[in-house]
Amino acid sequence: MLAVLHACEQLLVLDKPSGLLCVPGRGVDKQDCLSLRAQQVYPDALVVHRLDMATSGLCLMARGAGAQRRLSQAFAQREVGKRYIALVAGRMAADSGLIDLPLSVDWPNRPLRIVDRVRGKPSQTQWRLLSYDEQRDASRLELEPVTGRSHQLRVHLLALGHPILGDALYAPPSVRDCAPRLMLHATQLALAHPATGEPLSFTSPCPF
Repeated sequence: MLAVLHACEQLLVLDKPSGLLCVPGRGVDKQDCLSLRAQQVYPDALVVHRLDMATSGLCLMARGAGAQRRLSQAFAQREVGKRYIALVAGRMAADSGLIDLPLSVDWPNRPLRIVDRVRGKPSQTQWRLLSYDEQRDASRLELEPVTGRSHQLRVHLLALGHPILGDALYAPPSVRDCAPRLMLHATQLALAHPATGEPLSFTSPCPF
């Protein structure tokens, strides 16, 4: 099953379900993934960026090496707008803010990431409070990563004291077990078409 929101000669915009890898993993049981599913329909499809397996939502793929090069450059130069919706534990202390904490690999516990003020790479996440569920004691946030580090949103929110519900890697058991999946969804994607420069914008409704 492949949910295609947009397909043209240059790119694909796909809606990835939670629990599906973006690229093949190690082992026979980890070969099914978004990129291979896309390549069965579009043989020239190439990966540009990735979502964590547990994260759902919009994922961009290039069609051909030239488009991949241009789109990868757009990501590297922060010319692609990405927004996520997350449900996090607790009530936020403000309505919005910027998390500015450098991240690095937690080498003894790879592939986990940690805040590392000495060796970490600069990492910033803007957030905005959308609502608070008092009964559930959970805040719904809109997240806009300025940088694109691996596990950035999950580690930044954990460091802020508000881990994402259902996060099996970073949340304490009480937060991990209160949701059936990681409550993180890539809901908006905005970029310039790599061939024409036309502004493109895509939305995937949040499933939770």
